[in-house]
Amino acid sequence: MTAQAATQVIEAGEGAIAPGAAAVERAAHTLAAGGLVAFPTETVYGLGADATNGAAVARLYDAKGRPSFNPLIAHVADADAARALAHFPPGAKRLASAFWPGPLTLVLPKLAQCRVAELATAGLDTIAVRVPSHPLARAILLAFGRPVVAPSANRSGHVSPTTAQHVLADLRGRIELIVDGGPTPMGLESTIVACLDRPVLLRPGALTRADIEREVALAEAPPSVASPANVDEVPIAPGALASHYAPRARLRLDAQRVEAHEALLAFGPTPAAGAERAAAVLNLSRHGDLIEAAANLFSHLRALDASGATAIAVMPVPRAGLGEAINDRLERAAAPRL
Repeated sequence: MTAQAATQVIEAGEGAIAPGAAAVERAAHTLAAGGLVAFPTETVYGLGADATNGAAVARLYDAKGRPSFNPLIAHVADADAARALAHFPPGAKRLASAFWPGPLTLVLPKLAQCRVAELATAGLDTIAVRVPSHPLARAILLAFGRPVVAPSANRSGHVSPTTAQHVLADLRGRIELIVDGGPTPMGLESTIVACLDRPVLLRPGALTRADIEREVALAEAPPSVASPANVDEVPIAPGALASHYAPRARLRLDAQRVEAHEALLAFGPTPAAGAERAAAVLNLSRHGDLIEAAANLFSHLRALDASGATAIAVMPVPRAGLGEAINDRLERAAAPRL
């Protein structure tokens, strides 16, 4: 859909299309086509993209102006769909039973067969999952049939949106569709709890600490919930470490030439000198498209690491737009190991 057509859709009626069966069908169709759809949840309006489509996830980061590839929350229609993505320790089972559908996000070990794009999980072995209770959100998720990543539908750093008009003010012309379900009932983001070694409260939200502790105390020993971590829309943020997202192979950044023992992570139409002798070659984007490059980043790093090369030469990637986040992740991957 062109930018002009997208704006016309967003500005239809009272600034968005009204809820109903036609809106749900249109939202599901737009998501399936790789588009971005804003819709209400019980907490705030979310900006949805197909969680299994790396290019759509990259477009979402770009639309929000999100400064880094923080892991996103995968929204699903029910607990069965969540179990297809993640392993549920006993505490997580208890919390899901008590609070889903509802304003609770669980950070869990990701299953090997999880279909969510690596860009959406920031290349981590964990995944954040939520089953929203808002009837319109649930209808869209059921109609679409796949996980949907849906951070708050606003420009990064702005106040979270609780009406369709808030979304329109921030994202006019940047997304395909807004489904207007009226003001969100809670107006506060979901509570985020990591259930890995032990339950940890990563972000306070619409569920209180007391609510959580009453439930996990029955499933975990010792029953404890840690203090909130310093997160911003982030289920879990180990990216603060200097060395992270790191393959086994050593990364050499801003490479203009490939050495005989290296694999090559290329960017743009012209490969680095010596590419013909590289152990393996993958291109983030032959067309120099930063959205395509972002979508390919983590999967290409893993694939080159699996090639057996001891080092990976990485061609320069522009730092504008999504390039800032791409370079951030590459620099972390290349940082000295502790």
